[in-house]
Amino acid sequence: MTGRRHPARRSADDLLTELGRLTASALEQAELQKARVELAEALQRELLPSALPQVPGLGAAARYAPARNGLSIGGDWYDGFLLPDGSVAFSLGDVQGHDVEAAAVMGQVRVGLRALASTVADPGEVLSRANDLLISMAVRRFATCVFLRYDPATGELWHARAGHVPPVWADADGAAHHHDDEGGPPLGVLPGQRYPVNRHRLTGPGVVALVTDGVVEGPQFPIEAGLDRVAAVLHERGRAAPEDLATELLAVAELTGHTDDAAVLVLRHG
Repeated sequence: MTGRRHPARRSADDLLTELGRLTASALEQAELQKARVELAEALQRELLPSALPQVPGLGAAARYAPARNGLSIGGDWYDGFLLPDGSVAFSLGDVQGHDVEAAAVMGQVRVGLRALASTVADPGEVLSRANDLLISMAVRRFATCVFLRYDPATGELWHARAGHVPPVWADADGAAHHHDDEGGPPLGVLPGQRYPVNRHRLTGPGVVALVTDGVVEGPQFPIEAGLDRVAAVLHERGRAAPEDLATELLAVAELTGHTDDAAVLVLRHG
């Protein structure tokens, strides 16, 4: 009777060689992930402002977190800048996609909004012209956006929305709310669009929070629930410093289980 043949045992040298190969592969993957994180951080430093303007009666703070998939970069942005007439403008938005092209288009949209706002006062007209500009660039990406203009001399804040989630407001007594004020379609989709302007006179202390959908929407977590959570944070912590409040609002993204990048902009008035 012929005995059963057993597979040859692997030698210790073979096992060590395989272990070395697996270790090298793991190190390579770790280095690749480290490079991705460094790329995301470098792009964030270059494409997002290092500081936001502070004007009498209005303080501002912002936070950003990269995406958890793709190249860990995306199209979310925030911005703030002074205008020639003494008012100040802020924008927050999201370009479609999670790759280097999304980040590059984000930089172009952000710069385009700055250039347009220096010559056009009306936020709705700024978005309308930015929409046509993005279409003319033929980048095949759309962007959602909120654009605000604040006049410290009058206390008036004007804002317009392009397919973006609405701002969340909190007044001096802590009451916080969000409502789906009138807006227009995302930038870069349909030419010749008009964007309604919503006007507010900021007569007392309060907070306005702008967020991207990466903060308030996640798997099985609807945007309305996320906006309610943002409102709850403003209600509970609305008197905190803008920097601390922005950090706490960005943490809402952890509750939603998001995989998108996320940005928060907080404006405190009064």
